[in-house]
Amino acid sequence: PMAWGTAPRQSPALPLAPCRAFSNNKIMVELDESSGIAMMKFKSPPVNSLSLDFLTEFCISLEKLENNRACRGVIITSAIPKIFSSGLDITEMCGKSTEHYAEFWRAVQEMWLRLYGSNMVTVAAVNGSSPAGGCLIALSCDYRIMVENPKFSIGLNEAQLGIVAPFWFKDTFVNIVGHRVAERSLQLGSLHPAPEAHRLGLVDELVPEEKLQEKTGAVMAQWLALPDHARQLTKSMMRKVVLDRLVAHREEDIQNFISFISKESIQKSLRMYMEMLKKKK
Repeated sequence: PMAWGTAPRQSPALPLAPCRAFSNNKIMVELDESSGIAMMKFKSPPVNSLSLDFLTEFCISLEKLENNRACRGVIITSAIPKIFSSGLDITEMCGKSTEHYAEFWRAVQEMWLRLYGSNMVTVAAVNGSSPAGGCLIALSCDYRIMVENPKFSIGLNEAQLGIVAPFWFKDTFVNIVGHRVAERSLQLGSLHPAPEAHRLGLVDELVPEEKLQEKTGAVMAQWLALPDHARQLTKSMMRKVVLDRLVAHREEDIQNFISFISKESIQKSLRMYMEMLKKKK
């Protein structure tokens, strides 16, 4: 059911070439049918923020790949230098209607449910900073490779903005770094530079930028060497509890988001944050 967006459903393109691209405005998607590996590149300047349009496009692209039998794995990366994704688009959460907040939050949920629950092998090639929602995308993949640059950081830094990462962000995080690291990191809203992120297990590997593509390909090959069904069933077994928790409480989670984000104090701190970003430019 396509309840979460108004984007038109495109009919699947004819397989004219072994390497098909069905890029949209904000995400470039290329599928190499000979290897079964797709590349998804975020290109939504300036910082790949997760707007409603971006999220809708992300979900449609993922669904197309998921339904394509030729596709077994997807590499998620950025086409914009120095930034993987800056996370949720603040403008979608500022001064909008309750209906808009509901639609936006449903799209955020949908993105996570599809990515975290994907049958494909998902590898994040984190080639820039990745705060908040950007971190969530990386956390939702099977494996994370990050560029070895201390200037690039990753983390769920919601607390710094005066907002709270929802329970399913937290669950995903805890499952990767463990309870204690997650508890400290979430309370402080920490952004971890790449070396520290690697030490905490938040990313699996660090590589020099010029080696990123090669390394990502090697990791993908290692994961794809296994029979899909065994890997998929194992993944589902490991992630089902966390996915089911959101599915069971989805409407309640949307209502919580709306009532939280509508508070004047929260709106004020988001406006201040946006002003600060404008000044930085």
